[in-house]
Amino acid sequence: MATATDAAEPFVLTGRRVWVAGHRGMVGSAIVRRLEADGAAVLTAERRDLDLTRQADVEAWLDRHRPDVVVVAAAKVGGIHANATYPVDFLRDNLAIETNIIHGAHLADVGKLLFLGSSCIYPRLAPQPMTEDALLTGPLEPTNEWYAIAKIAGIKLCQAYRRQYGRDFVAVMPTNLYGPGDNYHPTDSHVPAALIRRFHEAKTAGAAEVTVWGTGRPLREFLYVDDLADACAFVLRHHSGEAFLNVGTGEEIAIGAFAETVAEVVGYRGRIVYDTGRPDGAPRKRLDVSRLAALGWRARTPLRDGLALAYADFLAGGGRFRDVTAG
Repeated sequence: MATATDAAEPFVLTGRRVWVAGHRGMVGSAIVRRLEADGAAVLTAERRDLDLTRQADVEAWLDRHRPDVVVVAAAKVGGIHANATYPVDFLRDNLAIETNIIHGAHLADVGKLLFLGSSCIYPRLAPQPMTEDALLTGPLEPTNEWYAIAKIAGIKLCQAYRRQYGRDFVAVMPTNLYGPGDNYHPTDSHVPAALIRRFHEAKTAGAAEVTVWGTGRPLREFLYVDDLADACAFVLRHHSGEAFLNVGTGEEIAIGAFAETVAEVVGYRGRIVYDTGRPDGAPRKRLDVSRLAALGWRARTPLRDGLALAYADFLAGGGRFRDVTAG
């Protein structure tokens, strides 16, 4: 695996036409906010106007709009329950979305592309903290392997287009995310959104206890989504190389302690009980973020502060109870 490299000169985003695929999702909307702040001309396509799983439609859209930069933030996403329930959708749709966009960007002669993966690409029992070199060194976590396989394919597509065609296509691997615009679906959401909704509803109803899936013992890392967006802009400007880059805080917390923190932020004072019959997922998932740190970027938002911002957004109606596709 190649190592991360500084671009010879910073890639200028000001005035560039940047297509953010998946602009209505939590991640995509945060990236739109960040790029607009950098002076980029952001392009978007509504799902009703462009089906990202249809190759001809994606290629035609790219040929018509000719962006300078593409950010692939579109994906079908969800938690353990969603992955277990929709394995075909998670594998087929994500493979189609990333293949269509990446190949279409090549055909349209896009100058730079950023693909967003996920920390679930790493083996279930990868050494901690997980370095980028841990990719494909062991079996995946079974509870999200369908999504992980698709994301691994996206990384390899970026590397392949760089090798075969010299394309400046790069990738980042974010850790677990939370923040404004998250998906608060009752069964298909990720841990932070699920807990914010569960504790809020329990507080409103005066419930004596809240059930959290699993044992509470697994360790996880959480990154505020606007920090990820800042990292994406940084990587577009400063990174050009085959190596993908982990994006996270480099810090981990037990799910039980995380649940207690969410409860405190929401203001829920009842008991927390654990449904140990539910799967825990991987025991640990902490990223080694030293490569990105060496280029000059670090996360800035403390966990409690970020959760408070996420809860405020939830109360303001920013949280959506929606389908698991971020389009």
